[in-house]
Amino acid sequence: MSSAGRAPQPEDRRQVMAAIDLGSNSFHMIVARYEHGQLTVIDRLREMVRLAGGLGKDGRIKRDAAERALQCLGRFGQRLADIAPENIRAVGTNALRKAKNASDFLSEAEYALGHSIEVVSGREEARLVYLGAVHSIPDQVGSRLVVDIGGGSTELIIGQQLEIHERISLYMGCVSLTEKYFPNGKITAKRWKRARVAASLELEPITETLRQQGWEGAIGTSGTIRTTQAVVRAQGWSDNAITPAALASLRDHMLAAGNSGSFGLEGLSTERAPVFVGGVVVLQAVCEALEISTMRAAKGALREGLIYDMIGRMSDEDARDRSVRSLQKRYHVDGGQARRVEHTAMMMFSQVKADWQLEDALSRELLTWSARVHEIGLGIAHAQYHKHGAYLLEHSDLAGFSNRERHLLATMVLAHRRKMRSAVFKALPSPWSKRLIYLSALLRLSVLFHRSRTNAALP
Repeated sequence: MSSAGRAPQPEDRRQVMAAIDLGSNSFHMIVARYEHGQLTVIDRLREMVRLAGGLGKDGRIKRDAAERALQCLGRFGQRLADIAPENIRAVGTNALRKAKNASDFLSEAEYALGHSIEVVSGREEARLVYLGAVHSIPDQVGSRLVVDIGGGSTELIIGQQLEIHERISLYMGCVSLTEKYFPNGKITAKRWKRARVAASLELEPITETLRQQGWEGAIGTSGTIRTTQAVVRAQGWSDNAITPAALASLRDHMLAAGNSGSFGLEGLSTERAPVFVGGVVVLQAVCEALEISTMRAAKGALREGLIYDMIGRMSDEDARDRSVRSLQKRYHVDGGQARRVEHTAMMMFSQVKADWQLEDALSRELLTWSARVHEIGLGIAHAQYHKHGAYLLEHSDLAGFSNRERHLLATMVLAHRRKMRSAVFKALPSPWSKRLIYLSALLRLSVLFHRSRTNAALP
């Protein structure tokens, strides 16, 4: 059996990692082994779920779409059985950011997968996409523009090597544009023009920002762009890249076909064909707005970025720690007081973690981070500073944090002084409704012990 098909052996357990991307169009999973500084993908799974297409007019995920997703996750979960839980990350993107019943769906989805699922913000999705893309292409001098067209959103990132200079997420994707402007798969010049105008208007506010940053090369990721490159190459419209001329030829071909079921394009799968037109419209609008003459597809994207982000966390290069340090600096946190509170909180944590069932990694991390940033609200005003701090955390762009992690951290900062409101904790998903009460109590006690803001020994 080839390495791509075999299940990980027990001795591989600590080196094998898995990343699951619950995209708006497709669900993806990769399984990879990391050893001796090298990452080797040993398995890939992909299913077209079209979660974004399953959003009803009321903004809720329809039951048939939810069932497709849950069945897929159940199959993914079987593949995860032999992988250490700490080496698995699963994230949801635009469709789960938008769905009004996302919380209910996630409870079912986590049960089907057998693992927690994080919903990430658009900008965090962009960071992970960039991380996956740059690791999959040769090192180059100069900056790159990375474009990722998903089912419900489009991410644009400019960076140089591993440093990101700009990251933007827009609310348009191959599924959303196809459904709105090309219902029933019918393609006309009038519909194409309306879709292009809509995409261009979405791009207009951020075009100048990206142009001012500048870049030396344009890279595309994910299904729409990889498929487009394969199609234009197969048709002879371009040798090995996506160009404006190749996109114009593709547009003419699609208009001549008149229907998404009649493309007859080599390199285009029957699964992707129904939503391909919306993705091509977005891609053409991006290339025109940013004057991109050549774009090449990269193999890496969000799921590969998740793997590399996990590797960073294992090697003390956690993006979340960098975000916390940035907050401390931005809001002029008293470092000495933060260290005192953290030291005492962690000392108490070590004594109670087993009895209070707080032995998971995130509980420790949340207590550490909350001690470091519990006073950021003082940068606004002393009165009600715990509320100011919670608001800043809830609404800040914190690289590395999922929406849930950011909310849990904000809740702890809110609860570290004044009244602890039970409703705040009851609204949290299990098991955090109980865990966060314990963690907040530890933070509150530590803050009280160090109210004098000195290094005096505790009794």
